[in-house]
Amino acid sequence: MALTLPDPYHQRLLQHEPLAKYTAARLGGPADYLYIARESTDELATVVQSAWAQALPVRVLGGGANVLVNDTRVRGLVVINSVSQADFHADHTCDVTSGHSLTVLARKCAARELSGFEWAVSIPGTIGGAVVNNAGAHGGDMAGSVYSVDLLDYETGRHMLPLDALGYGYRSSALKARADRRFLVLSARLAFTPGERATIEARMDEFIAHRKRTQPPGASLGSIFKNPPGDYAGRLIESCGLKGFTIGGAQVSPVHANFFINTGSATAADYLTLVRRVQSEVARQTGVELETEIEVIDSESAD
Repeated sequence: MALTLPDPYHQRLLQHEPLAKYTAARLGGPADYLYIARESTDELATVVQSAWAQALPVRVLGGGANVLVNDTRVRGLVVINSVSQADFHADHTCDVTSGHSLTVLARKCAARELSGFEWAVSIPGTIGGAVVNNAGAHGGDMAGSVYSVDLLDYETGRHMLPLDALGYGYRSSALKARADRRFLVLSARLAFTPGERATIEARMDEFIAHRKRTQPPGASLGSIFKNPPGDYAGRLIESCGLKGFTIGGAQVSPVHANFFINTGSATAADYLTLVRRVQSEVARQTGVELETEIEVIDSESAD
């Protein structure tokens, strides 16, 4: 089915655009349609609602981290969310659009002597995905900062969700649990606490240094598996002798076993096979069933 967007958005619509250049692991085949949103949340809402009205599947990507896109075709519309705005208020809150970088927002908070978001300085990705997945690191997560979310819903339209409606848990939320995927985080109001800039920046420098010491550089999907209760996925994978294990161009990182890197020629199929092999081997040797943290986008899941 052909997609038509209102002017002036329709002229910016791309067809059969490869997604590899929009994902952190440099993977992904062509999308039927691709739109890059840069202006406003109203632009985002208009484009997505137009596709919904025409019964087309929609998938929104931010920084392209923590997603594995299939090698062949992604049906429907893929929206690259690059809407990046942040408005800080006197009560130590900030209204930030879903396409805003986590790392950049952490730096903006530090410059305004606002604490509570230091953990995000070492995390690739954007606010929208972080809200849905309850992203976190170094003992912090989105649940510790979110006050409310501006949500666009296929059934109920645009409305605000308070923190208690998000059902946050470890790397999970009520939004992530929804099977239909027909919703879009437009922006979030985050709340912080006052702090000293030097202290905030020192903590962020420590987190950045830790990331450089313990995580591989280059193209990767981020953390592949959630940490099981009382343990670490990376430790379990390493204990099974899988560090450096390679299938095709996808490799269990020799630096951190919960990161799978693209050695230069990896396909999504390589990654999927490697993920399943690691899961089965860890289960065989330890009895632990590792749960993926990444999201797989295939030709049948673009809605």
